Amino acid sequence: MSIADGGIPSPNIWHHPQTYEIENRAVDPDGVIEPAMRAIRDWAGATVLDLGCGTGFHLPMFARTAAHVIGVEPHGTLAAAARRRTRQLDNVEVKQGTAQQLPIPDASIDVMHARWAYFFGPGSEPGLAELDRVMRHGGTAFVIDNDGSRSTFGRWFSAAYPMIKPAEVERFWTSRGWQRTPLDMGWRFENRADFEAVVRIEFQPQIAERIIASYAGHEVDYAVNLWSRTY
Repeated sequence: MSIADGGIPSPNIWHHPQTYEIENRAVDPDGVIEPAMRAIRDWAGATVLDLGCGTGFHLPMFARTAAHVIGVEPHGTLAAAARRRTRQLDNVEVKQGTAQQLPIPDASIDVMHARWAYFFGPGSEPGLAELDRVMRHGGTAFVIDNDGSRSTFGRWFSAAYPMIKPAEVERFWTSRGWQRTPLDMGWRFENRADFEAVVRIEFQPQIAERIIASYAGHEVDYAVNLWSRTY
């Protein structure tokens, strides 16, 4: 396993990629996020960067209409999995790298997508500076992140990560010219066992067991923020 210099460990997918795949399938079961992005900036015929692409779960979706899709992932094993997933898609390539040092030419990207990527939010200025470099004029960047101010999942997230304060996160983005689109999506698992497995990779053990003990079922209301900026 190789890690690109400066790669920030992701506690879920880096250590539990198979369980994270279950989570990816459970996220946004009614398809709220994709049309919300397209309403702001469609990627048909565009060059798309999926930053922190992991095992490449979202790459085929972009590849259906984009001209060229580039996945960037710091974790070598995950990047290899993304290449395997997309090996029959001629318009997709996967590179190993980080947000702080993108292996991407200047002014070459029309649409950037980052979802729950740990290098964004306060403290991510080096990664955002790289976006300034690689985004084309008129291009749009998207960051999808948890909204800790509302929803059942948001309450769990805020309890687990009290240092991440929604008001401070909002000030960080808006002060840099990003726009917030609040979305209500969800988690919808096939069974209770999958729900419990994913909760255990997303939260510290004591908090995870408290959630599992107090919450029935395997569908959860879940709010996110879709942040966007046009360059």
